[in-house]
Amino acid sequence: MTAEFGRAFAAADFAYDLPPGLIAQEPLSDRSASRLLVLDRATGAITHRRFADLPELVSPADVLVLNASRVIPARLRGTRENGAPAELLLVREDSDGWLALGHPGGKLKPGRRVRLGPDSEIEILAVLGGGLRRVRFAGALDARATLARYGEVPLPPYIRRPPAPADRERYQTVYARHDGSVAAPTAGLHFTPVLLDALRARGMALATLDLHVGPGTFKPVEVEHLASHPMHDESYVVRETAATTINERRRLGGRVWAVGTTVVRTLETVADQSGRVTPGTGETALFIYPPYAFRAVDKLLTNFHLPRSTLLMLVSAFGGYEHVMRAYREAMKERYRFYSYGDAMAIL
Repeated sequence: MTAEFGRAFAAADFAYDLPPGLIAQEPLSDRSASRLLVLDRATGAITHRRFADLPELVSPADVLVLNASRVIPARLRGTRENGAPAELLLVREDSDGWLALGHPGGKLKPGRRVRLGPDSEIEILAVLGGGLRRVRFAGALDARATLARYGEVPLPPYIRRPPAPADRERYQTVYARHDGSVAAPTAGLHFTPVLLDALRARGMALATLDLHVGPGTFKPVEVEHLASHPMHDESYVVRETAATTINERRRLGGRVWAVGTTVVRTLETVADQSGRVTPGTGETALFIYPPYAFRAVDKLLTNFHLPRSTLLMLVSAFGGYEHVMRAYREAMKERYRFYSYGDAMAIL
């Protein structure tokens, strides 16, 4: 039992002051050149490495679990009927169409349209809770063609520049396969094909799943009582081949490395009490914060996250609150680069 068990945490416990200059605005030219802060969660010891050193930290018996969801160009800018600007951020597709966030929210009422170009309009069908709207693509182009022509990479709000053509490739993991995310699973941005090959050469197994990241990933926790925070649902897919690989490696004594908080949430959603992973599809609104007893994950690769975010709370539950917050202070002192295009952290 860690010290977190028996303590009641509030959102304010996860606040910290980050100098704006440490928020990475551009990616590195070499993905794997990022720095890697290594935290031993048993002792709290911290060491400083490079992400390219990862093969030295793994065992041949281990399995690396990656989120293969692709970021879609989900930000659409257009005009309302009166010519005033409007913006939509697609959240996800479901059986009844698309869900989106809209701005200006008070103006995008049912029946109104946002014109993207002569061949594409989006009609607002209904206003739902939590700022969501149900929309449909009403022009000559379908959803896929509209996104290809008019969509922008949905860079996070803390990147204070418009998206550049290079972001279409760089704000995407090299192993992304299945469209559906509106934010990158950023822990995976550090991998290159060469580094993945080096991990395989060590004997490590690689498994992929999908957790389609929604905009709620950037939403700060605005209530102090953590259990009162509403989590957005995100859809996942865990295929039989991945579940078999993960379960077999763990049965033989290997460790499960989760690449990012999205993988952690998915595995913890589909694992039974013994940690055995069951394949399937569904939606998860799992909110992990300390104290939490992990069942399916042994090691975590992650980036540095926003204050008061559900992501920082999950990382603190995994690495230990005091250890993680001290590691964040150390990262700031050592001028690590923070957030999506920033440096990484391994919790062992």
